[in-house]
Amino acid sequence: MLPLPNFDEYDAITRTDFNVFVERVFVELNGSATYLDNFHIAAMVSELEKVRRHETRRLAIALPPRSLKSLVVSVAYSAWVLGHDPSAKIICASYGQQLADDLARDCRQVMESGWYKRLFRSARLRADRRAVAAFETTAGGYRHSTSVGGVVTGFGADIIIVDDPTKPEEAISDVERAKANAWASHTLFTRLNDKVNGAIVIVMQRLHEDDMIGHVGRVSDLKLVSFPAIAQQDEEHVLETPFGSWRHLRAEGEALHPNREPVGVLEEIRRAIGNQHFDGQYLQTPSPPGGRIVKPEWFQKFDLASQPQFDQVVQSWDTASKAKQLADYSVCTTWGKRGKHIFLLHVLRERLEYPELKRRVISQANIFAAQTVLIEDASSGIALIQDLKSDGFYKARAVKPKGEKTMRMNAQPVSLKPGWCPFRRTRIGSRTTSTNCRCSPPAVTMIRWIRRRRRLSI
Repeated sequence: MLPLPNFDEYDAITRTDFNVFVERVFVELNGSATYLDNFHIAAMVSELEKVRRHETRRLAIALPPRSLKSLVVSVAYSAWVLGHDPSAKIICASYGQQLADDLARDCRQVMESGWYKRLFRSARLRADRRAVAAFETTAGGYRHSTSVGGVVTGFGADIIIVDDPTKPEEAISDVERAKANAWASHTLFTRLNDKVNGAIVIVMQRLHEDDMIGHVGRVSDLKLVSFPAIAQQDEEHVLETPFGSWRHLRAEGEALHPNREPVGVLEEIRRAIGNQHFDGQYLQTPSPPGGRIVKPEWFQKFDLASQPQFDQVVQSWDTASKAKQLADYSVCTTWGKRGKHIFLLHVLRERLEYPELKRRVISQANIFAAQTVLIEDASSGIALIQDLKSDGFYKARAVKPKGEKTMRMNAQPVSLKPGWCPFRRTRIGSRTTSTNCRCSPPAVTMIRWIRRRRRLSI
């Protein structure tokens, strides 16, 4: 049995190992509370250290509520970075100024503690720059905190940390999400001092497909590290430490942190908040409104490499009215019909300006040799259908939508029976394809079109 380290050795380990530092920060801020270590903390630490070493420039961490994400990222990591580089400049943002100030106050408490000063003798706060919202070191580094939508004029950053950019209750609002995403893209992320080496870290529970992780992931090369409360498949995590690497294997169905929240407790939470909220906040796989109306277990899967010869190929389009950065997507689903069965072959989901949308309708039809292309006779679809026919593209068929999308989908599930639609998950986006099939207007349009033509016994 190895002897326990003395105080000097413990300090040396804490100064070297961010994982040990996190535990010491927890004790500093929580007194006599018991620290329950877990692999996901070591995994977050490993990924954050890659950011500090400039190996990762864009990092997103998605994990359930009450998983120490704010303590690790907003508090401990800020103090850790400034300890090793007192000249570093950090901006931290959260959904509200009160939360941002609370996290800043915790970080400042850590940096003013006796043990921290002993570990990092060069990281000293200036006596005249100790404000909660912006405290500065004697070496010129600082931690500036703000709320999403707040003012950051005059501040630049080497690292930008966004911790819970949107309140859960506001995430369903298109306006609030768009506001947060626009502020991040047009204001916050422009504050990087070095556009080549500067880093952005987003940590949050997933709340919507178009939350900040979804938004940033579409416009930049974002590394996403996700920790579902219940593993949806077998997982392997390689965790790097100053003393070597180790692997953690997590089996499908295993709770993220069994000592804190075993599967039984998580299932109680699921029943209390509902599947849709649980999917996002706890499983980190948000689905759009209506995404649970049609359940994925109703669909079978098939191998695209051995697909049958189809009697007919039909495409169904839902076109967005605009292609602005914060506007809706245009979505096309491609379906193959064979006998009494239909097969989902492909889902295209992009923001498209009108000229490109028109070209994409024609190219998608050519790629899959579609005989019929269904287009909603609404919004940009009206002009699109007219222009396509004017250009000699006569495969387009106008379909008049009736009612709001979720209400339309609600009217269809009775028609979907197990085995009715063999369903393929795409190689790189199974969740995205599944979600789009389950609730998007093109899927609803396809179902209604089939029923009207009585091509299938449903």
